[in-house]
Amino acid sequence: MKENFEFVSGGVAAALGFTASGVLNKIKSNRTTYDTALIFSESICNAAGIFTQNRVKAECVKFTMEQLKDGKAQSVIMNSGNANACTGEQGFKNAQKEAQAVAQKLGIEQKDVLVCSTGVIGQQLPVQKILDGLDQSVKLLSKTGNEQARQAIMTTDTQYKEAALKTVIGGKTVTMGTMAKGSGMIHINLGTMLSVITTDCAISSSMLKKALTLSAQKTYNCVSIDGDTSTNDTLLILANAKADNKEITEEGEDFDLFLEALTVLNTQMAKKIAADGEGATRLVTCTVKGASSEKDARGLAKAVISSNLVKAAFFGADANWGRILDAMGYSSFNFTPEKTSVYFLSREGSKRYFKDGVQNGTKENSIKVFEDGVPLDFDEEKAKKILLEESVEILVELKDGNCEGCAWGCDLTYDYVKINGDYRT
Repeated sequence: MKENFEFVSGGVAAALGFTASGVLNKIKSNRTTYDTALIFSESICNAAGIFTQNRVKAECVKFTMEQLKDGKAQSVIMNSGNANACTGEQGFKNAQKEAQAVAQKLGIEQKDVLVCSTGVIGQQLPVQKILDGLDQSVKLLSKTGNEQARQAIMTTDTQYKEAALKTVIGGKTVTMGTMAKGSGMIHINLGTMLSVITTDCAISSSMLKKALTLSAQKTYNCVSIDGDTSTNDTLLILANAKADNKEITEEGEDFDLFLEALTVLNTQMAKKIAADGEGATRLVTCTVKGASSEKDARGLAKAVISSNLVKAAFFGADANWGRILDAMGYSSFNFTPEKTSVYFLSREGSKRYFKDGVQNGTKENSIKVFEDGVPLDFDEEKAKKILLEESVEILVELKDGNCEGCAWGCDLTYDYVKINGDYRT
């Protein structure tokens, strides 16, 4: 698949017709980096979104869900420092005020402005600060503004998360770009996770929603850092048709190509979020092969990387494979323990992966610790060396079918507790 795609720079501004900006509005008084991002398409877009399954939804989430009912959008405004969650009628009105002001400044319809927030729950958004900074946000919109926008949505993230690629659909070059944030409160079920995808592909709103849902199932929904599903999880996609391909209105070859590109892009971002978990020292991937269904494979993999005991073992580089079997066993997904084998693997190149957006590393080391339901004698020192790498993989081989699934997480460290012990204060 990889030969069909060329990774490029530009993030959410990479596609034709899109610009972005980032400014500092001091939403939190001690903030020293950008905290408000704006994304704009020069023409109206077909659009779709997926939102948190948490019953407690942020007011900006409720507002944006309403805005997207017509499947159209042209701009997205996003802030960090305040989640605008559990803020009642006033919080909803504040999101509405943002959309009204952005629409006025950009000369577009209010109904075509989407609003996202991330940060502390339960405090009213100082919306006037955002409104006062809108002239600057609009003035700075550019094809390089993604560099500021990608920083503006970060909270406890230690690094920005961005990717873009080009591919060919219907004989036309199509570009797709994205940025995301997410480091803590991550157990994506569509942590605090926000992501916006922009593309110049011509595709209907209904097919965008279908592609986004299918892609999220095997990418973003397979990420867990701490087991907490956020009030603000939002995944948006805007498509402005500037690539001039024949509009995708039904399933077929062009839709499959679009879905494949979207999934490649979202996989990159899912890994980046998992690796940047609060306090994390390593990316943990769990791959389950030989399952009876993709749902079972992905569910088992996510159960493993969601286990605090597994995560703690990886922090200590302890090859405690019993915790993996235990997590699979208490999940609701099907497998046969007596036909299960477990390996640990390490991969080189994780630092290059985060820098360049492409993982160039190859399999460095592997060790089998459990085979067909029976424990193996294995070299503990070799296992420890493998688990000390920055990017490690749990490979689970089943004999229940031919389906495969992956999930991504990280280790659980002392720093996670330190970061979250005084997050609000």
